[in-house]
Amino acid sequence: MISRFCIFVVPIFAMCAAFSSRAGAAEPTPPPNPRLAKELEKFQDLKFGFMMHFGAYSQWGCIESWPLVEEDKWARPDDLKPWIERGKDLARFQRDYFALPKTFNPTKFDPVAWAKSAKDCGMKYVVYTTKHHDGFCMYDTKLTDYKVTAIDCPFHAHPQADTVRAVFDAFRKQGFVIGVYFSKADWHHAGYWDPARPAHTRNPNYDTAAEPQRWRGFVDFVYGQIEELMTNYGPVSLLFLDAGQVRPPQQDIHMDRLAAMARRHQPGLIIADRTVGGRYEDYFTPEQEVPDKPLPHAWETCMTMGDSWSFRPNDRYKSAHRLIQLLVEICAKGGNFLLNVGPQPDGQLPAEALARMREIGAWMKVNGEAIYATRPIAPYKDGDVSFTRKGNTIYAIYVAKGETDSMPRAISFSTLRPAAGTEVRMLGVSGPLKWRIDAAGKTVVDIPASIQKSPPCRHAFAVKFDLGGSYQSSRPAKQVHLL
Repeated sequence: MISRFCIFVVPIFAMCAAFSSRAGAAEPTPPPNPRLAKELEKFQDLKFGFMMHFGAYSQWGCIESWPLVEEDKWARPDDLKPWIERGKDLARFQRDYFALPKTFNPTKFDPVAWAKSAKDCGMKYVVYTTKHHDGFCMYDTKLTDYKVTAIDCPFHAHPQADTVRAVFDAFRKQGFVIGVYFSKADWHHAGYWDPARPAHTRNPNYDTAAEPQRWRGFVDFVYGQIEELMTNYGPVSLLFLDAGQVRPPQQDIHMDRLAAMARRHQPGLIIADRTVGGRYEDYFTPEQEVPDKPLPHAWETCMTMGDSWSFRPNDRYKSAHRLIQLLVEICAKGGNFLLNVGPQPDGQLPAEALARMREIGAWMKVNGEAIYATRPIAPYKDGDVSFTRKGNTIYAIYVAKGETDSMPRAISFSTLRPAAGTEVRMLGVSGPLKWRIDAAGKTVVDIPASIQKSPPCRHAFAVKFDLGGSYQSSRPAKQVHLL
């Protein structure tokens, strides 16, 4: 996720075009292939994924790629530092930015440790930035020398210099589903930004219709790079295509041809052609936000643990309480949660991020049953309680209001009712709990003092029960699968 600078005051979520900006996007279409619909169902079962923005830009601790574009501004003073240090000269900034690979040497890069931490956190799939908008490739592409394995990049001699191979191998060994992040734009490629002309925006700096041969060369380059990723790195389940401005008519990369090639090599591949709509945005990816209500199709919130997608010194990480709260809310609304952490310049995950992941993992070990392979059920939320379901089993997840709030004496909700005579159990606790219907018609699950004193986890507590068959709100929300 160019003469050219001005004062920077725009959103921190500039990884790519924001989800809410969907002007001109075609309406999505239902899946034409039953196999792809089945793969999308399996994707929705995963619920929790790990994303990493890692590249040469990590050395500066500023926002990735976007400082190169005049029209896309930065949000925080830290982002301005590299520009100010270069005398507020954009040409000099661009020169130095594009030279960052010559000093990129993350000697403590350890994807095995990344994968273990993500697994312990309860994550089930990974999406890794193989190439961001700046064009620097984190794998051994044969189509450009602007890559981590190039002779002028100090890291090229490392045994895991092809970071994509190392990351995918490590995560695959831990049972993760593999996702490729790839930017369709490339601001280093002469077929996108002609170096002989000024580039003021994120778009090509020439008329693609007037110079079709130049644009065709770029399209072939994109096609070739994606084919490398689909053929040289083992099984891939997700293709997360960023840079939504790359779409017809001005930036037609012939998605029909590209998708057919990718799926020829990776049958059942799910594609997220982000913010474009149509048949190749198989699932939606709201960025840095959770929809107000469930969407009528598969979706995934992609969000940073801190304020930035890439590494930033002293980043402000969300608390484990807030992250668990978000995970519960997203799953109750039928989505997946793709949580991003930016590795440090040395290749390690930040200690504070790892601490958050350990705390989330402890919670998931107790409550994962209420998260994985669940689907939404109306009304999704009732006060402090959110609902998920598996068949006729309902999970009512009470999320404490504050970081240090203790378990309540009772968990109550009005809208769903256990079947008569059914047991109500709390995840992580042996034996059933007493429950009743109070005078107001609420379901009240009483929590014994012993459990209040020694709860099975922190932050949020899940009880499960079989739903009374006569309750009309038990009908699951309709799911429309997009492929």
